[in-house]
Amino acid sequence: MENEDIFTKRKGRFGMRAKINLLVVWAFLIALTPLHAEESVSWEQCVSEAVKAHPDLYSALAVLQQAEADKSITKGALLPQLSFGVNSSESGSIGKGAGSSSALSYSLSAQQLLYDGQKTSSQIASNAEAIKAAQYNVNAVSANLRFTLRSAFTQLLKAQDLVGLTVEIADRRQNNVRLISLRYQGGREHIGSLRQAEADLAQAQFEVSQAKRGLILAQTNLASALGRDTHQPLKVQGTFNVSDFSTSKPDLALLVKDHPLFQQLDTRSKAARFDLDASRSAFSPQLYLNSSVGRGAFDRLPTDAVDWSAGVTISVPIYEGGSGRARVAKARAFLSQQNAQEKSGFLLLFNALEQSWKSFQDARQLVVVQKKQLEAANERSKISNAQYSNGLVTFDDWVIIENNLVNAKKDLLNAEADMLLAEAQWIQSKGGTLEGQQE
Repeated sequence: MENEDIFTKRKGRFGMRAKINLLVVWAFLIALTPLHAEESVSWEQCVSEAVKAHPDLYSALAVLQQAEADKSITKGALLPQLSFGVNSSESGSIGKGAGSSSALSYSLSAQQLLYDGQKTSSQIASNAEAIKAAQYNVNAVSANLRFTLRSAFTQLLKAQDLVGLTVEIADRRQNNVRLISLRYQGGREHIGSLRQAEADLAQAQFEVSQAKRGLILAQTNLASALGRDTHQPLKVQGTFNVSDFSTSKPDLALLVKDHPLFQQLDTRSKAARFDLDASRSAFSPQLYLNSSVGRGAFDRLPTDAVDWSAGVTISVPIYEGGSGRARVAKARAFLSQQNAQEKSGFLLLFNALEQSWKSFQDARQLVVVQKKQLEAANERSKISNAQYSNGLVTFDDWVIIENNLVNAKKDLLNAEADMLLAEAQWIQSKGGTLEGQQE
């Protein structure tokens, strides 16, 4: 009986200890689990999110709303203007037998513009062009945002592959150290070769750590490009393939004229012409139809008589101290400025298109070259490894071929990423927007 009690107590202690160990392991696994799971996104998902959430687009849309409101404000001058007023006053005198009296008056007035030399209509036309310019500004902001987003997406895609590549290179360098160490111990290599292999391994291990830090930075940049307030680990889904397969050079002049920045400059020039017409119309007479209904001062309510009036008012500017002519001169100079900026903008955009087209074509061809370089480096590495194992080549020759293979892999990754960036720059130079990406 006593033996059974002892066995039961030991069993209970062992069971409790197993539970404690299980809890410790469970807590350790929880601690190792990241607070935020890595989110995987595609390019299409990034575009959709940026269109809905990025503050730069909201800011550009707010400018568009302001331009629309300015047109409504100006257009209101063509509609009847109504006003209602009430005046209440007390009056009296001080002294013996003095008294006081109260008076109340009201009026409802209306005014309608009949003619102002087309000044208001010119201003409305100018506001309409300003709305177009604001819309083109939205497209320009969207084009810049697309380039920023595509660049961040590409950099993260590159950073992901670079981590894997650096780990692969570090493993290769580790195997090389083992090989050289065995050959050194066997007396077939000198200490310099071993130290060089160890130095190459240290460099590879540093590049692994560097690539992981670069991955975190690329994730942060992509989150900001998406317009996110909070940042969490991101992983992008994609390949280093371009979507623009055109090889024949397009008509750059036509592309410039379709670019939102050029169209914005063109609408500003048109708006400046309407502003000049409006400033010239300031010398024209203004004709208004006026009417009012109400009652003058009376002492008590209700009243039995109402006053009314109707008429036409004409206002002719005669002399304003030269301010009218100065406004016309200012509007004419502003029009000249806008025309010059439109021409300058055309030249800048044309040069940007020429440069981005060249860079895009160069980047595409460089990828083809780097792929061939990597194929050659792989073949040479296979041959040199066999020759080095048989003592047919020296360490110095063998390590050069090894380094060429490592550099060829890095160069291909850089070339592929640069090709995507060059394509993004080419699309931006054409004025490609995020909204166009969704179509």
